[in-house]
Amino acid sequence: MERIQSALAKARSARDRKLQGTNPTTGKKSTESGPWPGLAELKLNPGHLERNRIVAMHPGPNASSFDVMRTNLLRTLRTNGWTRVAITSPTPGCGKSTVAANLAFSLARLADTRVLVIELDLRHPSLIRMLGVGSEQNFAGMLAEGKIDYTQIRRAGPNLAFALSALPKENPAELLSAARTADMIDEIETQLRPDVVLFDLSPVLVSDDAISFLDQVDCALMVAAADESTVSEIDKCGKDLAKRTQVLGVVLNKCRHMEQEESLTYPE
Repeated sequence: MERIQSALAKARSARDRKLQGTNPTTGKKSTESGPWPGLAELKLNPGHLERNRIVAMHPGPNASSFDVMRTNLLRTLRTNGWTRVAITSPTPGCGKSTVAANLAFSLARLADTRVLVIELDLRHPSLIRMLGVGSEQNFAGMLAEGKIDYTQIRRAGPNLAFALSALPKENPAELLSAARTADMIDEIETQLRPDVVLFDLSPVLVSDDAISFLDQVDCALMVAAADESTVSEIDKCGKDLAKRTQVLGVVLNKCRHMEQEESLTYPE
């Protein structure tokens, strides 16, 4: 285990040096720098978002659990100098994409926090449907072609952008584990300079897709479904994640028999 953790640390250190070497800017970034301001905008329908349980666009009781998660997450990221967060689950149906979207909107309400959401659940992409936006985005196809196209990344407000795919992709593990994919995402992060990158990954226990990409992230959140995810599934998923990255905690979702403020947990 120590050898694995050491190898992961070396890989992340090399990635960080690479990113820093291509970005001469030091200190606080300008909000108008790079291609970020030129990204096309997504037109969102608040009613559609609410029907799909996206509730963190505005502050209030419905967003409070995600705001608490946001605060804990940012503290951890800033303490460690991290930016990349994987969001996954043991099995399908746990609500990981819903949690990812809500956390992204909560983070983006902070004026000085730029957030990029990259959808890498390529077998079953769902964020386009969830957000209710057009189906022309094909970020996965862009990765497969090997040429960065910023029209495949769109902004939802000044601080939040989504890289989405409308169509599923067969055998995505090969694409996600490719060195070229890692290089492209490094370059996108260098140019857009987000403070937080959320990767919506596939469930861990159904394929090797998520595992193929975990060496590219700094840490991970696991989303489990109350009354659905079993203890053994959560335990196995946690162990698989811990072999490859730092596990921040478990988000307990779909808690129908608990108070709202208790429905999301975030262990230190």
